[in-house]
Amino acid sequence: QVPLVESGGGLVQPGGSLRLSCAASGFTFSGTVMGWYRQAPGKECELVASIPNGGGSINYADSVKGRFTSSRDNLKNTVYLQMNSLKPEDTAIYYCTTTPGVVPANRRCWGQGTQVTVSA
Repeated sequence: QVPLVESGGGLVQPGGSLRLSCAASGFTFSGTVMGWYRQAPGKECELVASIPNGGGSINYADSVKGRFTSSRDNLKNTVYLQMNSLKPEDTAIYYCTTTPGVVPANRRCWGQGTQVTVSA
């Protein structure tokens, strides 16, 4: 079972933009809080954004506030991460997850992921 499939990563120059997608299946997406994690080489897994299932505010890591915007489309069972003004420090594998507030540590940066590389 592959409930979450990330896509949209790639190589981009500093200052550029990418839009990541996470296609979900196999669960009630509209009733599930979603989130994005990332893990850079040699770094710990980091929570990037948490997207409520309802009308609550989206929470972002301080390192990406003002640059990244996450959203969800419950009709398409998809969450997005629009990344602007990318920096080399944003280089990481990006993962989406369900229930980011309570997901076990070994499932935070887990699965296929999508590679984002920011370099000149």
